[in-house]
Amino acid sequence: MTAEQNWSLPTGPFRVGDRVQLTGPKGRLATITLSPGGRYGTHRGDVMHDDIIGQPEGSVILNQQGIEYLAFRPLLADFVLSMPRGAAIVYPKDSAQIVTYGDIFPGARVVEAGVGSGALSMFLLRAIGPSGRLDSFERRPEFAEIAEANVRTNFGVKPENWSIHLGDLQDELPKKCSPASVDRVVLDMLAPWECIEESAEALVPGGVLIAYVATVTQLSRFTEALRESELFAEPVAWESMVRDWHLQGLAVRPEHRMIAHTAFLVMARRMAPGAVMPNFKTRNKPEFTDEDLSAWNPEHMGQKKISEKKLRKSIRSATAAADARAQGSVSDDE
Repeated sequence: MTAEQNWSLPTGPFRVGDRVQLTGPKGRLATITLSPGGRYGTHRGDVMHDDIIGQPEGSVILNQQGIEYLAFRPLLADFVLSMPRGAAIVYPKDSAQIVTYGDIFPGARVVEAGVGSGALSMFLLRAIGPSGRLDSFERRPEFAEIAEANVRTNFGVKPENWSIHLGDLQDELPKKCSPASVDRVVLDMLAPWECIEESAEALVPGGVLIAYVATVTQLSRFTEALRESELFAEPVAWESMVRDWHLQGLAVRPEHRMIAHTAFLVMARRMAPGAVMPNFKTRNKPEFTDEDLSAWNPEHMGQKKISEKKLRKSIRSATAAADARAQGSVSDDE
């Protein structure tokens, strides 16, 4: 990374191109991109962008009717939940688990597939820092375009230590990464068991493979494939659930809603070449068929595919936000 490139997050007074999270009546949130003369319209009056520009974070902004809004720059967890999407995102609670239990460290060489809408990419880039390297693999160019725009919006630039490669991981990973050159591999795909050998070849001995899978059947098939490969130590799997609490005087209780199951996480360590996993416990290989797997595919579970119209809208929205952030950064430099 060149010394001139700066992808630190903005601080200080709000500037043109900044993303701002407004908290309004009843705690409702809205995220806007500041522009000269812009306005955020509601049925109870408009919030003028010019009233926000130049104010410090944490300011209270009045709209045309005198209604108060609290203004902050969104945290990364807020940003990824409000940014334009192509594919479904990896939720912040799962990204935090991946960074922590995947042991993503400053300077790490990381591979991820697929890139989706860029949510996990941003957490990984922050964790590895400017001295690390992130190679993301994505099959769909539309998703890659949205992800890149979202990252540019959040970082202000596209980090030079991040590359998006189009194509299947099985085909492209051996071309882009030499054997034993990668510290961590993160898989977010329908059939991660198809990439085990390629991931093992790219990983250094002791490296970490971590997968994000949605269903129990995928979880079972992936863990059994890891064992059958004899390339990794015994895998571990878990899920995380987050429940907020209502805090009002003595009325302190769990919220009625929570972020429950989003996916399972599976982690395994790369064995040394030629090493044989000790038989610490008896493992019985279960039987399953491709039909068992297909019953849990997204199309069989009622999950809707994103429409081309919505995808085009997400690309326009993500690109516009990234361009606004870039123009704001140029104005600051001038």
